[in-house]
Amino acid sequence: MRHAPFWSDRVPKSRRPSFPRLRGEESTRVAIVGGGLTGAACAVSFAATGVDVVLLEAEAVGAGMTAGAPGLLREGFAGSFRGTASAHGVRTARAAWDLMRRGSLDFAAALRRYRIRCDLTPKDLITFSNVTDRRAGLRREYEVRRETGIEGSWLTAAALGRETALEVAGGIRTRGATIDPYRACAGLMAAAVARGARVYERSLVRRIKASKRHVEIVSESGSIRADMVIVATGAPIPDLRGLRRHLRAEHTYGVVTEALPAAVRKQTGKRAAVLEDADQDGRIIRWLPDDRVFVHGARQPEVPARARARALTQRTGQLMYELTVRYPAISGVRPAISWDGVDYDTADGLPLLGTHRNYPHHFFAYGSSRHGAGLAWTAARLALRHFTGESTRADEALGFQRVF
Repeated sequence: MRHAPFWSDRVPKSRRPSFPRLRGEESTRVAIVGGGLTGAACAVSFAATGVDVVLLEAEAVGAGMTAGAPGLLREGFAGSFRGTASAHGVRTARAAWDLMRRGSLDFAAALRRYRIRCDLTPKDLITFSNVTDRRAGLRREYEVRRETGIEGSWLTAAALGRETALEVAGGIRTRGATIDPYRACAGLMAAAVARGARVYERSLVRRIKASKRHVEIVSESGSIRADMVIVATGAPIPDLRGLRRHLRAEHTYGVVTEALPAAVRKQTGKRAAVLEDADQDGRIIRWLPDDRVFVHGARQPEVPARARARALTQRTGQLMYELTVRYPAISGVRPAISWDGVDYDTADGLPLLGTHRNYPHHFFAYGSSRHGAGLAWTAARLALRHFTGESTRADEALGFQRVF
């Protein structure tokens, strides 16, 4: 079994994008720190409107969480709408849901508009659970969403069984789509460069210094002076330690199986929707076109470097075991590739997209990959609105105002 991020591993090294290292001093209107899907979405969004953009990536474009993410465009955010409404109020929860939903829809439209070949495919998402308690389970989550006017349909245990071959209590069906996130990132970056963006790899940012009117981004071998910086990294850079209290680091894991034999496929349902296990912290099961199974999840607190290899083996085994619990027919199928990554979630589970009162000329784009690829375009839309002075009151639902 190979250990490598699935999506980037599918692309030969000779066909992966490559950019130079930043050397010397430059100036721009907007600097972006982070070359994953969110950074690429921000770069093309600003460049397409004629704004001068420079993007800095510490390693290689798309090589971080993007390379192994589930590649799901979902309606709304991941997790409980009911819990978010209880913590922040129905108005904030609904605004956050609508922003994320709009971001996913607009992202799909942008991928088509830029003609990015990333296997964009409409796919429903079915979130299922074994919990039968109506007051605390997924059924109550569905009812709260319906009362708030959020689209979705309830699937009974019998209906779920016919479609997915799962023996569970019930589930919620919502609309969505799937993509290859690495190719989407590479395509967006190419579109940004074609519109004038400058991209630098292997340019680790050491610190960001804000003055009254500008911000200076300092890397190991150069610096950028900008009117605004968008921080789209998974974790705060060392110079932004004050934001760490808003984030928690988690290791997340993925595995892709060998192709399922025909006899096994007959026992796994229609395989027409992405499956999300609400009882396992949002475990994602995605059926790939070549009859393999993509499973992502098994989150746990960040593992020390010395224990990562052992944890990867253990968590891969856990993902495969839990997959076979759901689908016993898969028990003889072997894993083909596995990987891990450090993902940063926020204290309340919602993304943090916006400005912070202690950091002038900064816009932050933080949020877990579990919210799906639509988070990237949502962040880009909010950042562009902030830059042009067109932010809305609803944008605050995903901003730091929510947690102050």
